[in-house]
This record gives sequence, C-alpha cells and structure tokens, in this order.
Amino acid sequence: MISVDKELLQAFEAVAAAAPPQPPALGDWEGRRLMINGLYDALGAGAPPEGDIEVIGFTAPSSDGHEVPLRMYKPSTAPEALVVYVHGGGLIGGSLDGSDHVCRKYALEAGVAVISVGYRLSPESQFPSAVEDCVAAVRWAVEHAKERVPGARVAIMGESAGGGLAATTALACRDGQIGPLAAQILIYPMLDDRTATAAPAVEPFLIWSVDDNVTSWKAYLGDAYGADDLPASASIARAQTLDGMPAAYLEVGELDLFCAETVAFGKRLIEQGVSVRLSVLPGAYHGFDQFAPESRVARQAFADRIAFLQNL
Repeated sequence: MISVDKELLQAFEAVAAAAPPQPPALGDWEGRRLMINGLYDALGAGAPPEGDIEVIGFTAPSSDGHEVPLRMYKPSTAPEALVVYVHGGGLIGGSLDGSDHVCRKYALEAGVAVISVGYRLSPESQFPSAVEDCVAAVRWAVEHAKERVPGARVAIMGESAGGGLAATTALACRDGQIGPLAAQILIYPMLDDRTATAAPAVEPFLIWSVDDNVTSWKAYLGDAYGADDLPASASIARAQTLDGMPAAYLEVGELDLFCAETVAFGKRLIEQGVSVRLSVLPGAYHGFDQFAPESRVARQAFADRIAFLQNL
C-alpha cells in the first residue's frame, strides 16, 4: 500500500491545511504564481543563515539580446565545480530571490560555485525564452569558468520545472557543442508535457497536481501545447536521441506526479549509454526536502546530492 513516509506526514498535513479550500481553477496561472512565490518566500524566511559565501550579481545576453539576470555563489574554499542552477516554480513562478537559500546551501555544503539563473517566466515569455536564457547561462559559465573559478568543471542542476529546463538545456548544449557539461543533476524534474493524469493511489498525495501541471505547460507552450511535433527543446521527453548527454543524477519521490516520467527518462538515458544515478524515494512527495528538511529521507537525499556534486 502506498503511503506517506511517517516523518514527512506532519509536513504534508500542514501543507494540506494551509491550502485554500478551493485550489486555483485549471488555467489560472496567476493564482498559482502567487501561491508558488508565497511558498518560496516562506521557505526562504524559515531557512537558517548560511556561512561564508561570496554573492555576485551580473547578466549574460540570451540569443535574442535579452540580458539574463545571474547570481553567483562562491564559497571561500577553491571550488572544483561550477554548477548552473535552475529554480523551480512550474515555469510560471519562482525567482533568484526565492531560490537564494537553496543556492547558498549547495555552495557551502558541497564546496561548489553556483550560478542561479533568473530565466524569463511564462506566459509573458513563452517557449523558447526560458531554455535560451539557461543556455546563455551555461555558455557564460563555460567561457568564464577559468577566470572566475579556475579549473572548475561546469554542470547544470535544477529542481522541479528547473529540472526539466536543466535537461532541455543540457540537450541544447549537446547539439550546439557548448561545453562539455560534467553532469545534469535533476531533482524531481518536470520532463514531459504530456503528463495529464495520475494514478488514483497517488493522487491524494500530490503536492503538484495534474491541473497545476497542465496549466503550467499550457502557459509555457501556448498554442503549441498538445502538438505532436513539439521539439525536444520544449520537452525533453520528446527527444529522439539522448546519446552524448552528460551523466545524470535523477531523484524523485514515489508520491510525485513526476515519478513515472523521471524513471522513464532515466531508463532511456541508460539504454543510450549515459551514466545514471536514479533514486526513487518511498513515501516522498514533491518538494519533500523543502517542507521537511530535517526528516531522515530529506537529510539522506541532500547528502546524496552533496556527494554527487563533490565528485564532479
């Protein structure tokens, strides 16, 4: 029988109790953005302060001339990796500020430099703006790593929608010969625009629902939503080939809407000769590590991510 991990249950119940009596209607991206950004603000406010991290803000030009806001987090130790970090938020929310506490924590505990990407959000800026902004960040990292973080290898990392963008960015960099990237670290990633149903046994535990998912993909893809010929640069699950992609760390909870698509993506990578570490966490839901950071499963998951980053 599927159930929530007992240490995660209290946080799950608190999230459910704080949710509005009626969730935003299908298609209401504005209501969801308000909820997402409010949640990130609350999580950031409750996070403990991190230690000696140098923070530098700057921009890099995207392919259409847009200046992409970037924020580098550099620990006092000499980093051996430079990680481009792509925040979550369903492609419609999230920000540099909302992910600040997460980036500080990775930089401090893994000893890596982190570049957070302030990519453009939908529906104001639909596909391909967000992925082009992320590619611009990787290009900057590759071109400037020697001067900013000497000897560092460049990787890309993302959580939720940011995980999906990180994967499509890695594919775009493969095709555009930008890199090479050392790895792609995808935490409960949003990979497939076609995910529009959930197993009945899992549905009661979804933090990110089917309606949330459909609303966000429609906001991102606009009139292209549902098209059979959607390119892989929009949704990595559409990719014909994944050979030549960087090594992957994939992590997802058993009670996450993205579980099946993450496992399917990992299997395809393995079949095409890509090194993969795949973790499916029993009893874990979407964002479990943010909602219950002191739980055993969250602490172990974070330790696994840190170990992977330290071995880049």
